[in-house]
Amino acid sequence: LRRFFAMDRLPATDVSHLKILKDRIRTVPDFPDAGILFRDITPLLGDSEALALAVGALAEPYEASDVTCVAGMEARGFILGALVAQSLKVGFVPLRKAGKLPHKVLSVSYELEYGNATLEMHNDAISEHDRVLLVDDLIATGGTARASCRLIELAGGTVAGCAFLIELVGLNGRSYLHSHHVHSILHY
Repeated sequence: LRRFFAMDRLPATDVSHLKILKDRIRTVPDFPDAGILFRDITPLLGDSEALALAVGALAEPYEASDVTCVAGMEARGFILGALVAQSLKVGFVPLRKAGKLPHKVLSVSYELEYGNATLEMHNDAISEHDRVLLVDDLIATGGTARASCRLIELAGGTVAGCAFLIELVGLNGRSYLHSHHVHSILHY
């Protein structure tokens, strides 16, 4: 179990909490493509105890920090990010797919392993005084997280950290966030 514990992870006293969280993650083989093991957090979201543990574990390292808002990527980052924002008593900023926001936006386009994507946020959602915690359910290759950090910085904000419920360690997505503190809870 020591591989789960480091400065940017839950303390060793929370082994039972990690088991509860892992037990609520469903692995779906060959979704969305053959050879992929999809980590489905839907069972965790449906369990109030597990959801509270997850939100607490994501928020805990930032409780005494000067985070002024939380940003989350569409779609599962909206769920966890909004709950972490509520826990930290700060606002939430949605980072959306292109064309989904009704006001003036800032955009960042980026490459995925299977094409291109664009993230947007309202141009007045973050200011140069904001210290933003980025939250998502999972970090894999790191492309979406890196684009999200660029979008926050484009708005003038500072990325205070990046928090993920799940990290797919073998894909090394954290390496794309080398200049930011990365906090992840579960590791596959």
